[in-house]
This record gives sequence, structure tokens and C-alpha cells, in this order.
Amino acid sequence: MNAHTTQPAPGVLQSPTTESIAAGTGMDAVTLLVADLDLQTRYYRDGLALEVIEHPDARLLGTDRPDVVTLGRAGRPLVVLRHTPDLPRAQRGSAGLFHTALLFEDQAALAATLASVAETFPHTYTGSADHLVSLAFYLTDPEGNGVELYWDRSRTLWSYGPDGRVQMDSLRLDPNAFLRDHLDGSAAPGTGGATVGHVHLQVGDVAAARGFYVDALGFDVMADWHGALFVSAGGYHHHLAMNTWNSAGAGPRASSLGLGEVAIVVPTADDVAALTSRLAFHDVAVRHDGATLRFEDPWRNAISVTTAG
Repeated sequence: MNAHTTQPAPGVLQSPTTESIAAGTGMDAVTLLVADLDLQTRYYRDGLALEVIEHPDARLLGTDRPDVVTLGRAGRPLVVLRHTPDLPRAQRGSAGLFHTALLFEDQAALAATLASVAETFPHTYTGSADHLVSLAFYLTDPEGNGVELYWDRSRTLWSYGPDGRVQMDSLRLDPNAFLRDHLDGSAAPGTGGATVGHVHLQVGDVAAARGFYVDALGFDVMADWHGALFVSAGGYHHHLAMNTWNSAGAGPRASSLGLGEVAIVVPTADDVAALTSRLAFHDVAVRHDGATLRFEDPWRNAISVTTAG
């Protein structure tokens, strides 16, 4: 062991933990603040073939319409739409959501969903890429929120550099060839499991993002590629990414449509406690209601942490 790391220097305050965030950490449903709840619901339900899990009866709420719709797959929430029509649209170049990435269990289910988008909302398709670790297709919903639909290659096929970081790229991927190869009728739109595989954010500064998501939260750096930082728990290629491609120099967000909340799930209550200690050490203000830990990153992107189950 390096002698310089065996004892803390006298009088120097030490972080409560230098360990990584729990390996079983993952992502939960992303909340979007939307102006047109009906249109956004149709997009995620009819285009992305998500099921409406929760759609409160407006009459029971004493209003003309419900204000929250939760959509997902197999009863698992993936996207929460919160009706906030009085909020302005986000200003160009501001921090916020780059995309919500939905991870599919198999290529047939991904192809069926991609075909559904092509049939119902073809103008929202923006591109595709082979990232070596995954195959990804990109969309923009009717209110400008980015969406990624993707499938992971087996981890045994991932490559790593001498620094231990995962090797990723952005190679050409023909969406029509993908559909020809995998749209075989074995999966209908809406079938097949999906999860929120990762969330990609727009931030004002990558170094500051590293200070928050790596140093304070404890995620591991998996790649630093073309001005974007990719971090994860447990060796995944990334659970979170942060870039400045459209938002370099952006400051804290003003209240606006778009990203409402990023949800992180950790395995146990002890992991929440450890994270709370880390955030306190880094002077990050938190709120905890007994079930959910909430805080904001340096750009006022709201984050919640709960335990699995």
C-alpha cells in the first residue's frame, strides 16, 4: 500500500467514504414536465408502445383533466408525464435532458417498437448508431425531449482499454437493415421488457459534472469521449452521461418544460445513508421524506434516490 494513503494528514477532513456507489444501483422512471399531456401521452403510448400504468380519473381529482400519466412496460414505470402548461419552454443552450434511454431485453422487441414509431410518428426519428456495446436509435418527442431506444450486446463482447474504461464508438447503423433482420413477427409493439437503461444530461461543464456525479455521488467513470462523460455503477457502460455539446457554459436551469426528475435506485437503505453522508460532505443540500432522498446537481437537474422494491 502506498505510504501516502495509509494515514490521513493531520487536520484534513476526510470524505465519509471513497468507495463507489453500490454496484446494484440502477435507474428508474424519468419525469418529464409537459405542456400538451394528451399529445405526449399518445406519443409514448402509441408511438413507443408503452402501456399507461397510472392515469388518474380527473373527476375524482375535482379537475377537468388529470395532471400526471405514468407509462411503462410490464407494469414497470419508465416515463412519468406531469402536466405543467404554465411553464415556458427551455431556452436554447440550457442544461437539462439530452435523452432518456430505454433498454430493451432483445432485438425483436426493439425492432417492433422502432417499427411502431416509423408508422405513427416517423418525423420524430433522428438517427442511429452502433456504439460497440450497444445498438441505439434516437428520437425526439413532440416537445423536444430526446429519447434513445437501445439493446446491449453481451458484456463478454465489450472491450476495455488499458485504463479499464469501456471502449465505445459511434458507427453507422442502418435502421432499415435492422428492421429487416429483427422484425420477424415474434414480438408485437408493447411486448418485451424494457427498463430505463441510462439518462443522458446536458450540463454546462464536464469537469464540474465529474466533481458532482463521480466525487460526490460515487459513480465510476467508464468513458470520457468527445466532450461527454459516461459514468456507471457495477461496471455497466453507463447509467448516466453528461455532455456540453449544446450547453457549454450553461448555468443553473430556470423552471421550464422538459426534465422534471432523474430517479436513481440503490439496493438498500444503508446505501441511501452512505449517499446522504457523501452529499453532506460535499455540501449538497438534500431532502428526505423517509422514503425518497432528493437533491439537485449544479445545474438544478432534480434527482431522487430510493431503494429497490
